[in-house]
Amino acid sequence: MSLSERAFWVVKPGFGEIRPAAVDPPGPDEVLVRTIRSGVSRGTETLVFRGAVPASQHTVMRAPFQEGDFAGSVKYGYLNVGVVEQGPAELLGRTVFCLYPHQSAYVVPASAVVPVPDDVPPSRAVLAGTVETAVNALWDAPPLVGDRVTVVGGGMVGCGVARLLARFPGVAVELVDVDPARAATAAELGVDFAHPDDAATGRDLVFHASASEAGLRRSLALLRPEGTVVELSWYGDREVSVPLGAGFHSGRLAIRASQVGMVAPARRSSRSYADRIALALDLLRDPTFDALVSGEHPFERLPDVLPALASGSLAGLCHVITYGE
Repeated sequence: MSLSERAFWVVKPGFGEIRPAAVDPPGPDEVLVRTIRSGVSRGTETLVFRGAVPASQHTVMRAPFQEGDFAGSVKYGYLNVGVVEQGPAELLGRTVFCLYPHQSAYVVPASAVVPVPDDVPPSRAVLAGTVETAVNALWDAPPLVGDRVTVVGGGMVGCGVARLLARFPGVAVELVDVDPARAATAAELGVDFAHPDDAATGRDLVFHASASEAGLRRSLALLRPEGTVVELSWYGDREVSVPLGAGFHSGRLAIRASQVGMVAPARRSSRSYADRIALALDLLRDPTFDALVSGEHPFERLPDVLPALASGSLAGLCHVITYGE
């Protein structure tokens, strides 16, 4: 018999609701997962919530277990932690991470879940997708020993990148954000902090994650000659202007895109998606990542949480959704 579960849907841009979800029993090589935590990916999910995914990107931006379509009724999300209630013996009872939307329970192929290390609590484990993005970015453009590196944008991805950079020997890291409250977060992450107007210049490498034109422009201005900006922002349907005049060519500056949808070319022949997410979960043994979790809300409140995040009235980084508590 099917289970009667619940799932969050964006019904139309700017409005979401919790709907019934029928979940069939798992078949061979499948698992039934009971969700205990999910995370809201503030940047991408609020773009989806506002209906701001451009038509040209509807196929590219589909989440692995998405239902429905963008700009219409859609079940979207990809930061889910749960416990395997039915499935192969080696997974039964295990806490696992899955790229699944906000839903109380679900069935997926056993290959779609990754066990969470015992010493990583569920509320931190939801950050696996964020840390995976940071890992991919550092595969795209790893710093050299002694590099001066800046991260522009202190959101989930920017803070994830900053924390991983802080663990590189001899690398000086500065987190840049317009919000002075991010100074406390930077201190917890073990990196320096500056307002964009006061940011250090002459940087070897800048990771841009502010999703703003002003942030991208400032990132280019912070580089030394022949430095590189790694663009991690997703702008949705907004167009941005990039200053390619002035010193861009004479300084031989570079802008490089990094996107988690594909494994970075430097590791594509030797690492799978499963390897990358397993690495992210292993890195989350570091309790410092708790600085990225801003609060927890029950699943029933998600229809109110997402509008507040989209409007900016609810501040913070990763908001965790709890189930059955």
